[in-house]
Amino acid sequence: MKLVKRILLCIAALFTAGSLSILICALNPSLTAALAEKVQQMQAGPARPDQEQSIPFTPVVPEDSGGEKYVLPDSYPQEIPGEVSGLTGYQKVTADNEQIGQEEADNLGNVLAPGETGEGLSFPSEYYPYYAILDNTLKTLYRQVYANALVLNTSFTPQVAVTTAQAASVVEAVYNDHPELFWMDAEFACKYLRTGICVEITLQYNETANDLEAAKQDFDACAAEILAGAADLGSDYEKEQYIHDVLMQVVEYRTLPSIDQSAYSAIVLGQSVCAGYSKAYQYLLQQLGIPCYYCTGYAGEDHAWNIVKMGSLYRNVDVTWDDTEPSTYDYYNKSDKEFANTHVRTDLAVYLPACADVPAPETNAGESTVDSYINPNPVEPLVWQSRGKPYEEEEVEEKKSEEEIRQENLDKAGITEDQVLETLDEYYGDCKKKLEEAGTGEKQFVNVIPESLWNSLERAYSSGTYKTGYVNEALKKLGADNFLIQLQVQRLGGGYCKLYHNVYTY
Repeated sequence: MKLVKRILLCIAALFTAGSLSILICALNPSLTAALAEKVQQMQAGPARPDQEQSIPFTPVVPEDSGGEKYVLPDSYPQEIPGEVSGLTGYQKVTADNEQIGQEEADNLGNVLAPGETGEGLSFPSEYYPYYAILDNTLKTLYRQVYANALVLNTSFTPQVAVTTAQAASVVEAVYNDHPELFWMDAEFACKYLRTGICVEITLQYNETANDLEAAKQDFDACAAEILAGAADLGSDYEKEQYIHDVLMQVVEYRTLPSIDQSAYSAIVLGQSVCAGYSKAYQYLLQQLGIPCYYCTGYAGEDHAWNIVKMGSLYRNVDVTWDDTEPSTYDYYNKSDKEFANTHVRTDLAVYLPACADVPAPETNAGESTVDSYINPNPVEPLVWQSRGKPYEEEEVEEKKSEEEIRQENLDKAGITEDQVLETLDEYYGDCKKKLEEAGTGEKQFVNVIPESLWNSLERAYSSGTYKTGYVNEALKKLGADNFLIQLQVQRLGGGYCKLYHNVYTY
């Protein structure tokens, strides 16, 4: 009998709890919506980065955004290369939302103020792309969030009416656009009314805020030391590569709780995760006048990298994934197509300019692309030491056979056919030997390859893999740290071409 009574009591309790739940949800629509959303998430499973994302505003596309829009791949990456697996660690901007009543909101109005409004601030779209995609209402809040973060204000009332989702997008935009706010944390809090309107924003700061002036001095000093090395470089391409290489030398991948999402962790402490690498790269390139954006997405896990603007082109750069042992240029200046198998943008980053493929230049039928010069690291051209004009193609008599022409050109080059560098490895070995023999300073050397090898060689110089091919080892033997090259190509005919290497090693 007691057992039956207990069962009846349990049934009554469950019925009462269910009734109360229905009543609470009826009186609190926002809770109903939250529960429904939670149920949907449980049913759908984790969000996929390739699914259409819900943005709580209509993004504005700036006129100077590059024209093409980023296209999400059909699926997100399944397999990440082993050597970079786990080199992630980006923390998404997240909000701790709390609903309050009207009376509490009225009391907030008596004790809180908008703080800094940021009125009059300007953020050019070329350097601040996340600000550029916001509508005018959200730009007002963006300026307010930025201005308050700048002076370490914690809580303030928004100047404009926004939802919690819109507030989150604005904080994300400020956080992504401004690596110099290295004390700003990825988490914040928002109090909102039953209507969903946000009435209080509370920013959070990392440990550098405890002595911000000292942290700023350290940050500025370390950044200035790095930037000084780029002062005498002639082109943006050289500066970009220099910063890329320096970060790989001075930063070690390591988690530092509460601070490793910042540029400070990479530039000052020399230890960070992908977010710190990316924010440091963003900050340093911006200081050199090169537009560089913080890009967030999915690469096996939540991940951050950069998009760099060079001239009219945009390119993906993942310094974190290049900083392996040995270091590489596998993720340096790549298109979205080249990144699609490993990197997928998410959140607001999908509205950053697309990194489009650049088609190969058209050539007239019968002409070889090796007739043009390439310069992977543009610098002021060095003066060739020999007489004459070695870059010009020699005139060839039509009556001579191809074999005679080839032999004649090889004789003029001072090399026999069996000395031609047939493979990429042979070419690297010859360049390493000649570079080591040449020593440091401004030098020149020449070699000859089959024209069929040119495409592989061109890719090696464009991607930077030529450095691991012969430059890095040669620099170690020479005791040098830096290397510049201007490579020029002459088509000899007969299926061969001559390469002129103008180098400067120091």
